[in-house]
Amino acid sequence: MVDDAAPTAGDAKRTATVRTTHADAATVAAALGPDETDSMRTRVDGDVVVCTVARPTTGGIQSTLDDHLVNLRVADRVIDRARSHLAAAADSTDALDSTDEPQTTDTDTQPDT
Repeated sequence: MVDDAAPTAGDAKRTATVRTTHADAATVAAALGPDETDSMRTRVDGDVVVCTVARPTTGGIQSTLDDHLVNLRVADRVIDRARSHLAAAADSTDALDSTDEPQTTDTDTQPDT
């Protein structure tokens, strides 16, 4: 995945390069790896994910880049949601101290008569 060599799409005559900026570019690029084909090369340059596609036809490039951009957006959103979830969990853990008692509700208690 993190390969500087050109894509190996046989007799590819058309290439396109897409650069996108991300808070965690390395994780986004790693998430894209399983869907990468021989016609693609993805690398990380700081906070930028760089994907170069080489295909013999313009339609092939369009199709490959469309898939790449959808996968990129999904990866970025999942990572963002995971960070938000972890931050919220850390905030709720930090709010507790050793004197806090867990809140419980006893539903088996008989009413006083």
